Amino acid sequence: IKRDMESPTPMDRLLCGDVGYGKTEVAMRAAFKAVMDGKQVAVLAPTTVLAFQHQKTLRERFAGFPVRIEMVSRFRSKAEQKAALADLTAGKVDVIVGTHRLLSKDVEFRDLGLLVVDEEQRFGVAHKEKIKQLRKKVDVLTMSATPIPRTLNMSLVGIRDMSIIETPPKDRLSIQTNVLKFDQQVIGRAIRNELARGGQIYFVHNRVESIFSIGGLIQRLVPEARVVVGHGQMDEEALERAMLDFVARKFDVLLATTIVENGLDIPNANTIIINRADRYGLSQLYQLRGRVGRSDRPAYAYLLIPPEDNLSPVAKKRLAAIKEFSDLGSGFRVAALDLEIRGAGNLLGGEQSGQIDAVGFEMYMKLLEQTVRELKGEEIEDDARATVNLGVDLRIDESYIPDMNQRLIFYRKVAAARQEAELDRVLEEAADRYGPLPDSVLNLADYGRIRVMADRLGIDSVDREARTVVLKFRPQARVDPVKLVALVRRRPDLTLVPPAALRLQLDGIRDSGFGIRTDSGSTNPKSRTPNPKVRPRPSWWTSRALEREVKPGFTKAEMLKPAQDDPRATGGVFEQIGGLLSDLLDQG
Repeated sequence: IKRDMESPTPMDRLLCGDVGYGKTEVAMRAAFKAVMDGKQVAVLAPTTVLAFQHQKTLRERFAGFPVRIEMVSRFRSKAEQKAALADLTAGKVDVIVGTHRLLSKDVEFRDLGLLVVDEEQRFGVAHKEKIKQLRKKVDVLTMSATPIPRTLNMSLVGIRDMSIIETPPKDRLSIQTNVLKFDQQVIGRAIRNELARGGQIYFVHNRVESIFSIGGLIQRLVPEARVVVGHGQMDEEALERAMLDFVARKFDVLLATTIVENGLDIPNANTIIINRADRYGLSQLYQLRGRVGRSDRPAYAYLLIPPEDNLSPVAKKRLAAIKEFSDLGSGFRVAALDLEIRGAGNLLGGEQSGQIDAVGFEMYMKLLEQTVRELKGEEIEDDARATVNLGVDLRIDESYIPDMNQRLIFYRKVAAARQEAELDRVLEEAADRYGPLPDSVLNLADYGRIRVMADRLGIDSVDREARTVVLKFRPQARVDPVKLVALVRRRPDLTLVPPAALRLQLDGIRDSGFGIRTDSGSTNPKSRTPNPKVRPRPSWWTSRALEREVKPGFTKAEMLKPAQDDPRATGGVFEQIGGLLSDLLDQG
């Protein structure tokens, strides 16, 4: 980050670190560097509570330095905000902290040098577009434990720079996560256990209309607990007072909506109870759970759900994931799973998640990566692969590799191989794991070898139709036209087809098409249409079949289908096509 800030191009870096891993500390040091260089700093937070927390932390850390820190949010009166903004324009304020209010038109900086965006996943597209306008000329540091799918995707493909904080703070313990049905005894026991060790409790209930009835329930279950309520519809002063009183340990239980989701750092609070956890997103649950476990004490998270029969499949998957990702440093894995489940969204437009329209995910990623490399001025290799269709059965026997996933992995390894040595390694692995290679696997390997040779020659496609194979060349094919013409003249089974194709006539290979061959060579069954006036008497076998006394074991098409040629036999499909490709490589 320090190196980025000193470079001539503006910084655009995503800092991905787990909840409580010190992202704010890194941001404060970056802000200090910018202020010492005579620049102003803006810290953008998604909620009023988090903005208040940042202002408090910054003032404590910068207390020994001549740095003025102000905040604009609904915790400040209009007169206070107006005065702070006037001083900001005049250059008297060094660091300004605020919510999306900072993106308003009336906020003007004298010399903005650094913009810090905390909890990036909480901002909408419209806010991010305004941030982009600033990004053209200032350094931007974006922080998140669980980046939104599009942001993570842009970082992974290289459009944005990314740093990851992987080392947890000293003595930090993982949070013990329990998914339980709503039970008053569990709630009472969890609160009493935390109070017994002198700690505090978060209780998250995201319904303002019923939040006070839950408060009454907690008072009945644990009469000695001091409960304070906080939600977004409260008066600004009352909400600020509730938060400050909880931080000052005047209350034991903070009953709140998701307003506490981001950034609250209270080391003494080490139990969180989340009601109706099935209604939250994966990143939300992860952020809420991150409010606890910020000291060397064991922390507990209780996710309360209705009976499992009432849960949607997606909610079950989310709860299983949040329980699984309870290790330290799981935020990046949560974000990656979110990217996988929800899709990467569109680079342009309002969709920050979802599937890419009209283009498959792999093709989208390939095009995106290629474009990024082009813009960076890197040399791009032509990685287009040849399409090979030989009309040969390439299925691996289930008896050889019983597990479907393992068969798919094997197919993918063969398809991805670009050198014959890679194919040999794949075959060695299969023989080592599953035993001697059957014909079906050897067929697949020969197919892979033909594709590797076709790629080396710059062939676009190899298509077989009955006893004919057509090879289509790309414009940049690595074949000498003069030598190709000479080869065609020497071999009667080859024909050049304009503009850029070569036809190979297969010798001794049966036509694999369906149909009845007549004496004249026609494969059209209609050419032997019987006389409609003659109605032949059905045979004994046919009459029994019509009466459903027997069931025929084969369909008509199966009985008329000719025997399959062995593609790997001497003079078979693989040998003839492979031989031609070898000749072409030798010519080159």
